[in-house]
Amino acid sequence: MPLIIGIDCGLTVTKAVVFDERGRVLATARRPSQQLKPQARHVERDMDQLWQACAGVISESLAASGHPASEVAAVAATAHGDGVYLLDRAGRPNGPGILSLDSRAVEVVEGWEADGTSEAALHLTGQKPHASAPSALLAWMARHQPERLAATGHVLTCKDWLTFCLTGRIGTDRTEASTSFTDVKTQGYNPDIQRLFGLDLDLPEIAPCEAVVGDVTPQAARMTGLLPGTPVVAGLHDVTASALGIGGHAQGVIAVVAGTYSINETVTSTPRTDARWFCRNAIRPGEWHPMAISPASAANYDWFLDHFTLRGPDIHATLAPEIAAALARPSSAFFHPYLFGSPHGGRASAGFFGLHGWHDRGDMLRAVLEGIAFNHRLHVEALQEAFPSREIRLTGGISRNPRIAQLFADALGLPVTVTETEEAAAWGAALCAGAGAGLWPTPFDDPRDLGGKTYRPEQDLTRRYRLHADLVQALAPLWPRLEAEDV
Repeated sequence: MPLIIGIDCGLTVTKAVVFDERGRVLATARRPSQQLKPQARHVERDMDQLWQACAGVISESLAASGHPASEVAAVAATAHGDGVYLLDRAGRPNGPGILSLDSRAVEVVEGWEADGTSEAALHLTGQKPHASAPSALLAWMARHQPERLAATGHVLTCKDWLTFCLTGRIGTDRTEASTSFTDVKTQGYNPDIQRLFGLDLDLPEIAPCEAVVGDVTPQAARMTGLLPGTPVVAGLHDVTASALGIGGHAQGVIAVVAGTYSINETVTSTPRTDARWFCRNAIRPGEWHPMAISPASAANYDWFLDHFTLRGPDIHATLAPEIAAALARPSSAFFHPYLFGSPHGGRASAGFFGLHGWHDRGDMLRAVLEGIAFNHRLHVEALQEAFPSREIRLTGGISRNPRIAQLFADALGLPVTVTETEEAAAWGAALCAGAGAGLWPTPFDDPRDLGGKTYRPEQDLTRRYRLHADLVQALAPLWPRLEAEDV
């Protein structure tokens, strides 16, 4: 029986999932991904440790599947996009990987906004640079770590680093390539883009997402339990993989991913640019992938659990009644979910508002979840203006809770469908792997019956959403002053 392994390396967890040719999950293994925070705004990880964790979950998932490695038809990875993972000219890590939660380059981005570089980038690349964009991070490095940049031989993303570890091949795919340096019109590299950012680096070769780009090396085979020579497919950015995995990477559909990031995305046959979204490469040539994104979603919920609850295997079940009770009563409590970033610039910060002594943990959790959903609404409304959709599909860990899925429908004011997809991003990578191995014609030929449940709005939260937005407007002048107190 042919198997496919999808690797999903997020900002907090690295996992490997073994699927059969009908898309059924046979085994999953996961390990936490350690984050390094050596100073304010720096969020990094040890690249060798990441590869060891990835190799470990591949080995564990394959063993747990009960099937031999000889049945693995192909492997593909997806991982968090943006950030940078640098190699020296010998192919070794050149410092730690920089995650997409990193915001050290905020002053670079603010300078580009002031001097017109950001506006020029929008028209040339389809997006304005943000603090964790490869362009901004590399420009920051040119100013503050020029010796590190001079020693850089290859600029990769997280997924491309793992693919290199499996195969020894330096390269990327269409979706990852478009995070900073591709021309929005041609969908390929344009040297004018690097010149715009004051950079001159070798960029990796671009392959189709479903292309076989190499084979598992003997060394990688020893670490993973895979057979040497197992085909490895290029894979794709995890934002795109998640949409593909829930059947949401299509025109007329908005895919909403409530993960570490607030991800809201659609597909179009015409490149349209706007400062409110990134217009990146879709999986198919001649299609574009507008995505409105901010690092302001479920990571805020996880932060609350980590700091104000006792984590345990049943923590979500324990909190569910508190959340349900809070959702059923009026509350003046609001929360801005900007702990790790926002759509309102790099100086925005999180906060609770309207709290009183009679509010409890449930009210605070409701405020956090509602704030997350309202932040998604900001992005969805922007996309809906330009790309009217016939449906919204929701994925992400918190969407598995029916009450939270209903909250999203209420907060967005639109019907929301949650499919029965397990491990959406890993399955998106596996769809590319299966296509590369010839198990199905293209990554869009999903062999599953997606099923799912549609949640329709039951209450109008527009008034609360407008108050949430008014609080943003009122606080915006104060955010830089608050930020100054932290240095």
